[in-house]
Amino acid sequence: MENSRPSSPEAPPQDLWSSILDSVSTSRSTPAKQVIVLGEPSSGKSTLAAALLQKPVPEETKEEQRTDFALGYDWADVRDDADEDTLARLSVYTVPSSAPAYSSLLPYYVPPRSSLPHTLIMVVLDWTRPWSFIQELETWLQWIEQWVKGDGSRELDIAKEENRERIQAHWQHYAEPSAEPLPPTSVSGTLLPLGPGTLTHNSAGVSIVVVCTKADLIDEGNDIIGTGTSGMGGMVKGNGGEWEERTDSIMQVLRTICLKYGAGLFYTTPQPTTLQVLRQYVLHTLFIPPASSLAAAATAEVASAPRNPFPFQHKPNTLDRDKIVIPAGWDSWGKITVLRDGFDAKLWGEAWENDLDHSDENDGAARAQNLYASLVPDLSRKPPPLPPLNNPTPEQVFLAKNYDENAKKPDRDPRGAFRNPNETASAGIVGPMGSSSFNLPNVERALTEMESVAAAAGVNPLSMSTARDPRALSGRGGVRPTNAGLSIPTGGASLALGRSAAPSPAPLSATTPNSADDQSQHQALKAFFDNLINKRNTRADDKSSAKGLDGENGADEGS
Repeated sequence: MENSRPSSPEAPPQDLWSSILDSVSTSRSTPAKQVIVLGEPSSGKSTLAAALLQKPVPEETKEEQRTDFALGYDWADVRDDADEDTLARLSVYTVPSSAPAYSSLLPYYVPPRSSLPHTLIMVVLDWTRPWSFIQELETWLQWIEQWVKGDGSRELDIAKEENRERIQAHWQHYAEPSAEPLPPTSVSGTLLPLGPGTLTHNSAGVSIVVVCTKADLIDEGNDIIGTGTSGMGGMVKGNGGEWEERTDSIMQVLRTICLKYGAGLFYTTPQPTTLQVLRQYVLHTLFIPPASSLAAAATAEVASAPRNPFPFQHKPNTLDRDKIVIPAGWDSWGKITVLRDGFDAKLWGEAWENDLDHSDENDGAARAQNLYASLVPDLSRKPPPLPPLNNPTPEQVFLAKNYDENAKKPDRDPRGAFRNPNETASAGIVGPMGSSSFNLPNVERALTEMESVAAAAGVNPLSMSTARDPRALSGRGGVRPTNAGLSIPTGGASLALGRSAAPSPAPLSATTPNSADDQSQHQALKAFFDNLINKRNTRADDKSSAKGLDGENGADEGS
């Protein structure tokens, strides 16, 4: 009986509702697309980002007051014409310059492994600096090649192959827009091969658009363009003439390079019309269907092929120099050479390859940068070079180098400012001991004169000043040092300190009088000093006698 009962159904999985909700949200989710804007400072990137997101243009500020972020970011929802449904969410990343410190941040926020099929890269060039076009293009296109390498995973390789097939199919199925839609029977299922110089690079199939901003300033001003290396002579930048031919040649060079990478080329101005055309093309390129859908559209399965929600109906324009529109898939070498005779697209393609190979510049091969420099000379203002580094000579080396020279020049002695101008300067010695009054021979001669005079008089030269007062030799204890040092020495030993060897004034010693006036002066000075000594000794004797009397009186009282 128990076996005849029907078995109960199995319990549903716990994540059943989660999987259902995820599938519904995935089917109804808003597709996310992103645009990476690459360009040098002040090239118009903020204006393009505002136009893509349909936001007001930021107010222009002074160059020194403007603040650039290391990586700018903004986003907006893309809605349909009736403004009812949200068709996509567009994010715009802005890199302020080509410095590695800025460009190295992008792979962390826009990894190619997950974002490659949904990303468009916009390279911005500034028409106020046309001489930098080739150099900036090389910098940014090489960065793109480095960015798509990613982590080298298998998933990234698959995404790169699918992206390459998609952009190649778009080129092969490209049809120029027309006012009347083409019937399905007119679409041929036969794929034509790509033309020469087309999609030779960009192996990952990245959607690229080269935008030349400020095209309204192409013919403004009267700047004189130099002769360059081509010897074409100087010319005035303005309407018509040789400048117009040169700007057409610049456009031919840009178209040749864009053709190699499968990129579009647009000229923009601050006018909303050119910016709106660029926005339509960016959205159209971001929503190009996969290669399988394009192949199905070329066969009988046209009705089942997905439709691009953002069709681009603007025709290519190569004549209006400030409104150039060249979508990817339309251009070729034949259309490029038609614009201006004498342009060799193959030569420029090979020169571009030589620049990318980084081979020896002395091999004689043509270089794109060299050819472009002859076409458009560099008129940028170079910063002045820095002054050479000043390595000062060490102080001791400098002094040793100039010591001999200074020692031979008496006028270089710094003590000359303090020397008596009536005296002659000593020569040959630089230093504090240069004065002749400190030389040992002079001192010895002065002492010899004093001893000779004292010996002739039979008096000790050291006791001549105290000979008149015997009390000067007596002290409290019967022994008191003599004040023989009060005699004035002879020669220039006392009065010529710090002076050079010059005739010194007459000595003031009593032993060597030279005249009656000197003798009287010497006696007056000696009497003055003897009087001071006598007074000092008298006071000392009075104090000692007073203490003796006090001691005797105290003894008598004690007895």
